[in-house]
Amino acid sequence: MKVLINPEPFLSPTNSIFPNNPRYSTRFQLHPFPELRRQRWIGRRLSSTPPSATLDSATVEQFGIPEFDVRNPALSSSYRSSALPRPNQMVLEAQARVCTGPTQTRPLDEQQAFKVFDTILRSVRGEMKGEDEVSKAQLGAFFAGMTIRANAFPEATQWSEGETRAMKTFWPLLVRVLPPDVIFIADPEGLMMGVGSSIGPQYVGNGTNEMRLVGALREVLAGGHLGFEEVQGVLKDVLPFQEGDEKPQGVSEALLSAFLIGQRMNRETDRELKAYCLAFDDEIGPPPVADVKSLTHYGEPYDGNTRFFRSTLFVAAVRSCYGESCLLHGVDWMAPKGGVTEEQMLKFMGANINLSPFKAKKLLEDDEVGFAYVSQREARPSLYSLIRVREHIKKRPPLATTEKVQQYVKASGKEAIVAGFYHEGYEDPLLMLMKRRGVHSGLVVKGEEGGLSLTTRLRSVNTTRGLPVNYCSGFHALDILSTSELGGVTRQGFSLEVNAKDYGFQPTDTPRTDRSVSKNIELGLAALCGEKGPAYDRIVLNAGVVDHLLGVDGAEDISAALDRAREAIDSGNALKRLLNYIKVSHKMG
Repeated sequence: MKVLINPEPFLSPTNSIFPNNPRYSTRFQLHPFPELRRQRWIGRRLSSTPPSATLDSATVEQFGIPEFDVRNPALSSSYRSSALPRPNQMVLEAQARVCTGPTQTRPLDEQQAFKVFDTILRSVRGEMKGEDEVSKAQLGAFFAGMTIRANAFPEATQWSEGETRAMKTFWPLLVRVLPPDVIFIADPEGLMMGVGSSIGPQYVGNGTNEMRLVGALREVLAGGHLGFEEVQGVLKDVLPFQEGDEKPQGVSEALLSAFLIGQRMNRETDRELKAYCLAFDDEIGPPPVADVKSLTHYGEPYDGNTRFFRSTLFVAAVRSCYGESCLLHGVDWMAPKGGVTEEQMLKFMGANINLSPFKAKKLLEDDEVGFAYVSQREARPSLYSLIRVREHIKKRPPLATTEKVQQYVKASGKEAIVAGFYHEGYEDPLLMLMKRRGVHSGLVVKGEEGGLSLTTRLRSVNTTRGLPVNYCSGFHALDILSTSELGGVTRQGFSLEVNAKDYGFQPTDTPRTDRSVSKNIELGLAALCGEKGPAYDRIVLNAGVVDHLLGVDGAEDISAALDRAREAIDSGNALKRLLNYIKVSHKMG
């Protein structure tokens, strides 16, 4: 069973992408099912002939799939909005070192510190423009990192001698030109290097929204923690974030950045994570309830994959074949990785990626589809408004954890949440948030790149640090009738390392995609066409293991669960559902 989806994308990373130039727009077209053919995509050098594919008129007639223009990028980075100003790269690299946890921080040496502070001074004086300018968000994040390290970090990750010498040299100059909000972040007590400034101790912000933010930030900069209501109050005051004067009583970008990165550096408490997770649940109204017997919410990292095949979209198409409805969510592009996301793949293939949760509900209920994707842009516009700020603070804020545990649509039947993680220590907080959501089952997976993709490759013998790839942990609610009663649920927990070889899979290296949206699609479609290989195995493994670990009907035996996933692919049903998703989502407009 074969398919032709052949926009002939540019796979060479040396080629330039011009998404706004109509010359390089592509027609995405499908040949009819069941007489589907697959033609291998070949990366070509950019030439005067734009890439294209022929449309079989029977396809449009049979499936109602219209011709439409889609962007045809080689790399996921082309989905980054050109309207977003880029951060200063030197300071951003410094933020990567100093705006992180108590044990992960790598202090700057003297040469690095002097370069960074000199760059900041020249930028604040107006001597640097464009991409060389250090943004307000960068100033807030960098100085928050320096302050928290001085106040609360262990000696090994406090200021180095080089950083101290650089601060002694530059602070008397910086305090004359930095705006008051940044001086407050850098020196909240007014004691920096004996200069004795009164700006930090007396700073209260501008307007009522900033006043609450400043009060909370004082505690964060001292290494402290906040209560649930305090965090939620700040978030609702300052979001959606709008630059300039568009929003009455808008807040300082520097203060907001300092708050977000500061809470992550202090390692959020459970109550702080709950506040981030639940703050905007009703932003566009109560979530719709889909009339389905089972619904799994997939929480992939929003910043995507940069190296390896991302399988979740294709896994969702497989699981929908036997009644396990799946809701995917994410964004078009997100820092820090800026990798391949489900939204990019769906847009490339021509699906409608602007669906509201109410339209997603209809796709979940559609017997010929059974899965859906919702963009954060549509469901949580307040959180989506932080895309630029998140790029400029460099490191992931608390939202990078909590946005993976969302319920944009609910179900009349059982619900489960699956989320990926990378850094050890976040598996238990993720499961805690899932339990707070009241779902029947929850699962966290340390897949490749911190995502949900379990791998069939052998574990490296050199892996000694942290939890291994393919580590899973989760829970089942033993009494389904009580899952909505948060205080009275009986849950059974589990943790294990999945070894694909135990289930009959031959060890294989994970297919590389290296930020190529089209390559990821090619691998997934080839697998759904029945082509055996590493991508096929990963889709089957991820569908069957998730079914088994979540305790879904018919998956009590892992071998039976894997066979069911294979049948969904080999019958052509999974591919048909993916094509149906493209068609039906477009009809929704």
